[in-house]
Amino acid sequence: MGDGARAGTRQLLLTTAESLLLSEPYDEVSVRGICAAAGANAAAVHYHFGSKEALVAALIEDRLGPLWAEGLAQATPGRNSLPAVIEAILTPFVDLARDPLGRLHLRLLARFVIGRHLTTWRGPWFRMDTWAALLPELSEKEARRRWMLAFDLIIMRFGSPEIEEHGMAEPELGTLRDFVVAGLLAPTGRERQ
Repeated sequence: MGDGARAGTRQLLLTTAESLLLSEPYDEVSVRGICAAAGANAAAVHYHFGSKEALVAALIEDRLGPLWAEGLAQATPGRNSLPAVIEAILTPFVDLARDPLGRLHLRLLARFVIGRHLTTWRGPWFRMDTWAALLPELSEKEARRRWMLAFDLIIMRFGSPEIEEHGMAEPELGTLRDFVVAGLLAPTGRERQ
């Protein structure tokens, strides 16, 4: 199989999985079902991705990564840039929450982030080391912990049924933005004493 055919099959599997996940619960979508619906060999998901979880992670990166890439490309380490970074994170969430396909992607992202599924993320904005580097005044461990909490909060809010149904009003969005920035910039335990 040539590189073009491999890329075509990979993309077909992503599109098929996305379509199935729109109409069926995650746990009911099987690797076998994805391959059958795509008209691909039964081992295609394992060949291209390794597992269903890795396929879904690739789908999340493929669909969501470009939404954040441009806004976050300008991100610089340090306290002063954090409000702009958080704004660049939240803006695509607001847009995604308005669209059924976007809400699917947010639900999948929430499943992986909140469930702490082990997968290998390839894109820089899906890896915690990229985020930790934006808080150079903290230890890497503390920076990672704060970013995980920030993303948990953001993803849980956007994944809540009322937001999914009605969207997020500006006052709530502003509060979320301010709260996340404050949490990321909070003094460490040593500084509070």
